[in-house]
Amino acid sequence: SPTTPTPLEVYPALAFDQLFKDKSQKGDRSVLDAVLADANDFRRGISHRDQLKLDEYLNSVREVEQRIDRAGQRGELQGWRPTLTGPNMPRPQDGYPQDIVEHMRLMCDILVLAFQTDTTRVCTLKLNNDHGTLRFPHLGVDYMIHHLLSHSDSDDWLKVNQFFLDQMAYIARRMDSIQEGERTLLENSMVMLCSSMRNGQHDASRLPVVMLGGGGGRIRGGQNLDYAANSDRQMCRLFLSMMDVMGVPLDHFGDAGEPLAEV
Repeated sequence: SPTTPTPLEVYPALAFDQLFKDKSQKGDRSVLDAVLADANDFRRGISHRDQLKLDEYLNSVREVEQRIDRAGQRGELQGWRPTLTGPNMPRPQDGYPQDIVEHMRLMCDILVLAFQTDTTRVCTLKLNNDHGTLRFPHLGVDYMIHHLLSHSDSDDWLKVNQFFLDQMAYIARRMDSIQEGERTLLENSMVMLCSSMRNGQHDASRLPVVMLGGGGGRIRGGQNLDYAANSDRQMCRLFLSMMDVMGVPLDHFGDAGEPLAEV
């Protein structure tokens, strides 16, 4: 529903399968595949002459689809085409990775691959949640779960936040290494990093947000924007700005009625 988030997928193998395994479930399958069963049922109830007309129509649709497919393979279609048409990484092993670094890197790689192949153009990567029980032995922080650690504002809490930021930096470097015409994948995209709270006291009044990417040349980067003194600083104003860049202008979204002019 419009108010219910999409269910999370925490298993790398299942995330990979949803995106790449069964091409027959993707939107680029034949139009006829979606209506073939109904067409066959309909065919049994019409005259022979009408059956011939139906076959002629279905064959003409199939011919157009095949011509479009051949033109795409020969590079004759105008506009941008992905440089990679299928996954260039092996399917992750089944199960839940016990190594947190390996787990997050797998999810990061799958996200980048989905964008590179144009399998999807919107993705959310949730590194943890408000009541997360993750531990971080690779950082020497294995004595306390993430949720309790977040209330400490300690040096170890800073280590964990730096680890999360490293994942965003990794994604950005990967995307910046992929060329898409005159720009890179990163320059054609918008990457937003944010949190649901500013500190361990659950303060959500002044949330820091990091934006990377150029949005196809429509995002003004290299800025440090401080809205602390602005009472009209809803997060949804940023979302409105991002939707404008994506060609989905809205009059309002959430509690915001106008985009951020500075973005």
